[in-house]
Amino acid sequence: MAIAVLIIYLVGMLLVAWFSRQSSGKSDAESYFLANRAVGSVFLIFTFIATNFSAFFFLGFAGEGYRIGYSYYAIMAFGTSLAAVSVYVLGIKIWEKGKVNQYLTAPEFVEGESGSSFAKWIFLIIMVTFTLPYMAIQPIGAGYIIETLTDSTISYYTGACILTFFMVLYVFTGGMKSVVITDVIQGILMFVLMFLAVFCIADDLGGMSLANINAYDIDYTLFEPSGRNNALNWQKWISLLMLWFFCVPMFPQLFSRFFIAKDEKAFKLTSFLYALVPGILFICPVMIGVFGHISFPGLIGKEADQILPMMLEKHAPVWLAATIMVGALAAFMSTMDSQLLALSTMITRDVIKPLLNIKDDLKKQVLYGRIIIVVLS
Repeated sequence: MAIAVLIIYLVGMLLVAWFSRQSSGKSDAESYFLANRAVGSVFLIFTFIATNFSAFFFLGFAGEGYRIGYSYYAIMAFGTSLAAVSVYVLGIKIWEKGKVNQYLTAPEFVEGESGSSFAKWIFLIIMVTFTLPYMAIQPIGAGYIIETLTDSTISYYTGACILTFFMVLYVFTGGMKSVVITDVIQGILMFVLMFLAVFCIADDLGGMSLANINAYDIDYTLFEPSGRNNALNWQKWISLLMLWFFCVPMFPQLFSRFFIAKDEKAFKLTSFLYALVPGILFICPVMIGVFGHISFPGLIGKEADQILPMMLEKHAPVWLAATIMVGALAAFMSTMDSQLLALSTMITRDVIKPLLNIKDDLKKQVLYGRIIIVVLS
């Protein structure tokens, strides 16, 4: 059952990418890398949110919920919502400049606005260097999920490779347009299936109220503002809130979204909803992590990162657990595909284009961009 659900999902993503390529018309750099700067409100909202909610949202949030408790939800939901302010303030200005000056990448924007090629190279090096390990987390998470889903029929390493292969195919095929369209589908899957997961697990534990009461009886510090073992004191609260406020717009996969909006209205609506969604959605995986103390007490260190698939395996039917885990795979893929395309765009435009003098050959830029996607993968 799990393998069948997985195959249907992956083949579906490939078909979406193929159809998006057929409908794109153009094959130049702006079309491939930025979807012709014509992404409307609904698609922009979903691609922005789905791109940022990665493997960490499914596995990491549940794991931290187990280790820290509900205070982790509060700090992550409020911190991510606060980042919407900087996304709004920076995003509209970057969108306007990008449209006027035809910037395709963050380093191009930095060089164009500062007049400094040194600043461009520093920005490029930092973005590539620190995105690569973040990108690697996605297939790692997917490998764990697929191994759990298939009862080790598909190993962790094989699962990670399979998912990466399929994702490369649809990014390679359709570029930004296929990434945006698949983000919409993956975003809907992610939201619906995460809500389904928490309600299914809570129901099997006797309902939300009883599950919370039992978790409180096991360890009341899971419900304290500073978290379990005083994990989040006021200094950490302040520093983490500042971190999200400043760093989220600088993720290359999000920075590239500043260039693709159809108009200012789409960007304003996206910023507004980006502030609301974390408060609604982030409680779900953290709650599952807290409930994990009822079913799996005493997990240590990184063992807790497996709590979500463990809870589904114990408290949900096989078919439902498999379907919900597809939501986790959607979260991984919707982040990694955007990271791949963002890094490919930067390396192609800011390194290969001047190096090989292909400024006017837009089709060749797309070709090199596709090659870079494979190399990065």
